[in-house]
Amino acid sequence: MPVTAGRRQTDISQREQYAKGGVGRWYWDCRDRAALSHVVGPRILDAGCGEGVTLEKLARLFPHGQAEGVDVDPANVEICRGCGLDVKESDLCRLPYPDASFDTCVLMEVIEHLERPEDAVRELARVTRPGGRIIVVYPNDRLMFAARVAFLKFREARFDPGHLRRWNGRDLKRLMGRCGFQATLSRGIPLSWPLMLHGLVVGERTA
Repeated sequence: MPVTAGRRQTDISQREQYAKGGVGRWYWDCRDRAALSHVVGPRILDAGCGEGVTLEKLARLFPHGQAEGVDVDPANVEICRGCGLDVKESDLCRLPYPDASFDTCVLMEVIEHLERPEDAVRELARVTRPGGRIIVVYPNDRLMFAARVAFLKFREARFDPGHLRRWNGRDLKRLMGRCGFQATLSRGIPLSWPLMLHGLVVGERTA
């Protein structure tokens, strides 16, 4: 959840939530393991990196590579840089990188926030090398709400994350196809639909 996630009355910090541990952190790590197992290096972009929790994991997974992030929110960028992460402030539709700069681009719970998702994915295709990958993770909002209530996480359940669209694997695969990626995987995390909390779609950059 980005610092400036949406119209709401209270902020929820990613780092504070992750530091609490418990079932929330266990699931966050489960989600990231499922997604990041498809990363190819050495150069990786965490697009919409938020406060950098997942970017730190990428840096540990690829210690001899280059994992960097971009985020539109200057507060997030400041937090990441304070943790020693390589992060730029940028709109995802106008990335400050030359063509074919990255082996993998990661969109971790970002696409549902975007006003122009197709433009952003096209821009990610531009900066991904031919044969490189895009990894997109999106939430199942209804089940996430139910899970938070079930675990008595009422503050998180009431939080407005500012999602502009509810995605599914079929629509994401079509979007990737229009933007220069060929979808190679679509699955649920931790279980398949309708019991998935998140969806995962992986695409390969076509020539």
